[in-house]
Amino acid sequence: MLPPFIVLDPILQDWLREDIGRGDRSTGGLFPDGNAPLGQAVWIAKADGVIAGLPIAARVFQLLDQNTSFVALVKDGQTVKVGEIIAEINGSLATLLMGERVALNLVMRLSGIASATAEYVSAIANINTNTNTNLVDTRKTIPGMRLLEKYATLVGGAINHRYGLDDAVMLKDNHIAAAGGITEAVRRVRQNIPFTTLIEVETESFEQVREAVKLNLDVIMLDNMPVEIMREAVAIIREHSPHTKIEASGNVTLSSISAIAEIGVDYISTSAMVTRSTWLDISMRIKQ
Repeated sequence: MLPPFIVLDPILQDWLREDIGRGDRSTGGLFPDGNAPLGQAVWIAKADGVIAGLPIAARVFQLLDQNTSFVALVKDGQTVKVGEIIAEINGSLATLLMGERVALNLVMRLSGIASATAEYVSAIANINTNTNTNLVDTRKTIPGMRLLEKYATLVGGAINHRYGLDDAVMLKDNHIAAAGGITEAVRRVRQNIPFTTLIEVETESFEQVREAVKLNLDVIMLDNMPVEIMREAVAIIREHSPHTKIEASGNVTLSSISAIAEIGVDYISTSAMVTRSTWLDISMRIKQ
């Protein structure tokens, strides 16, 4: 789901202010009287990939001039090929030139994430056995970009993990160390959270898994475990706490994700779609 513009507008306005500064000297120099003629531009894909962020790019131009028309020729989540025209923009040439960089940067970044995500989702889907494993993202995002980067992973076919620390309890290694153990950490948080709050615990060994299955948890994460160890851990959880969801995480790559999915975990979480993705190259051309 696209975040509402009441949330996005202040972010987009900040980015426009950062880029425009005291004024667009290039465009202002071309049209010093402020009466730039109307024109049209097209966006062209310069690489194959999955598009994400076009409705947000449209909003960038409309914040500069509400009379600007941004017509997306593809939908978010659609795969495009090199040379394909993905959008047409009509409006004041000053608006087109002033909004170009912010809008393009946004869509190239989000499309790169969506494209990388689609690769990981495809790797799970192409394994030989039936699986209900879902790919999920993480909180490893650029500050200020989380809503949009997580939107891009959704467009690419993943589902979202926590948006923030207030979404759920997730007790990782440092929380466990601070409390003196998994059982004590869970006991403490259960005393201090709403009863509706999901609890997930990170485990790194059989010993921790055996302790965790006794605690009636919502999710147990298997972190940085070799595949064979993970397989045995999944069997322990399925036997002793069958209602508990299982998440695998840590050093997940395109070459390893299929083997992890074949084990039968419910979720595979990785930051790779965001942290290792490259921007999808897109260019804007003014039509003369």
